Amino acid sequence: MPDAPPDGRSPGWREVLLIAAVVLGAVLALELLSAALPPVRDLFRGLPIVIVGLVAGTGAMLLLIAVRRPRG
Repeated sequence: MPDAPPDGRSPGWREVLLIAAVVLGAVLALELLSAALPPVRDLFRGLPIVIVGLVAGTGAMLLLIAVRRPRG
């Protein structure tokens, strides 16, 4: 993940939406993979992959934003 811009501003909507799109794409790719391959489907049976992935990705994103301090 790139460092904060030199002006020290916090991540904005563009960064948040970019991270959300990457997380959503990864989760949906895993969901499609599990639908196409029976062994993967059996591994994730009963686990709501999309919901767990989105919650984990959102939590990680919020943690990164909360811990990151602007330079200055």
